[in-house]
Amino acid sequence: MKITDLTIHRMSAVPHKTSGANWLFVRIETDSGVHGIGEGSLQYKDAGLAAELNEFRRFIIGKDPFEIENIWTSLYRRVTWAGGPVSMSAISAIDLALWDIKGKALGVPVYELLGGKYRDSVRLYANGWFEGCETAEQHAEEATKIVEAGYRALKFYPFKGPQVITPERLEHGLKLVKAVREAVGPLVDIGIDIRSRLDMWSVARVAQMLEPYNIAWLEEPVMFDNVDAISALAKSLRIPVATGEQLFNRWEFRPLLEQNAVKIIQPDICHAGGISELKKIATAAETYYVSVAPHNSNGPISTVASLHLDTCIPNCFMQEVFVNFLPRYEAVLTNPLVITNGHAAPPEGPGWGTDIDLDALKQFPPNDYVTVESEPYADF
Repeated sequence: MKITDLTIHRMSAVPHKTSGANWLFVRIETDSGVHGIGEGSLQYKDAGLAAELNEFRRFIIGKDPFEIENIWTSLYRRVTWAGGPVSMSAISAIDLALWDIKGKALGVPVYELLGGKYRDSVRLYANGWFEGCETAEQHAEEATKIVEAGYRALKFYPFKGPQVITPERLEHGLKLVKAVREAVGPLVDIGIDIRSRLDMWSVARVAQMLEPYNIAWLEEPVMFDNVDAISALAKSLRIPVATGEQLFNRWEFRPLLEQNAVKIIQPDICHAGGISELKKIATAAETYYVSVAPHNSNGPISTVASLHLDTCIPNCFMQEVFVNFLPRYEAVLTNPLVITNGHAAPPEGPGWGTDIDLDALKQFPPNDYVTVESEPYADF
């Protein structure tokens, strides 16, 4: 079997961070007629990603799609300037498509190729449930709906604005957290995502004030690029720290693990090298007793592929899912995700167990680029 083509397909994403984001898929064809679908969605940077994929296309045509490790390593080491978000997202998309091909050709789900099931279903935490909410009452109302839908974990972003938090912003954020906690009760896990906005003093102040609300994790409290700072901060807090969505391979996760800097890592299957690399990252994390909660603010193949990974790694914490994305997922997947009581399993069938309906994509034409409108950009 040989690869004969790689085509790129885009659709508009559900607005998140910016209204100009797209989801980008690759479809890899083979001379046997088997094809695979991957995703490398990079939000509003899909033009750069498409250019890199077209460069990679010339390399992979004629290759054996079963030689996933060889192709991955060749793409990563092909030039002096390896890594980075654009190249790694392109590698991720290709990697995912190759695993789909291998599963389809062998007639087995991808998770079987990764060692088989460790669990039958994966616990989810809900994101995106708060879109349009401003007041504490609105947050409480929407959080209640999430719990009524069966979820027992959720995440949101109550602390917005520049690096140094003010008393007013702190008070407002705490009102939101208090309202959500009272609405969902004591048995629902709540994650607070700082989005790397704050400085060390501000995070310490926020974390201290959050302690009465039994927060399950504090996500990206500071920027990802200073492991010493993250480690020192995490060891000073009583709330577990999570990070990793802006790290792109096992080498970038290594110092986090070696310094015991976090309790949860959050690699993104569309950006950190696909399933091939995330399986290695998860195994490395397991040696430090660190849990894995794959980041996922992307499209449907990202979610499906993450579930295949989660199903077979022992140290999966939970899987992120944007509940406001689910209707669009259903519109383009040939075999939809099934979520029951806040849990999901990969769709049944060879490869991913589902595919992208290319005709259905026409309902959602890709967006043109627009200026980023979201936090923290709008405040700087």
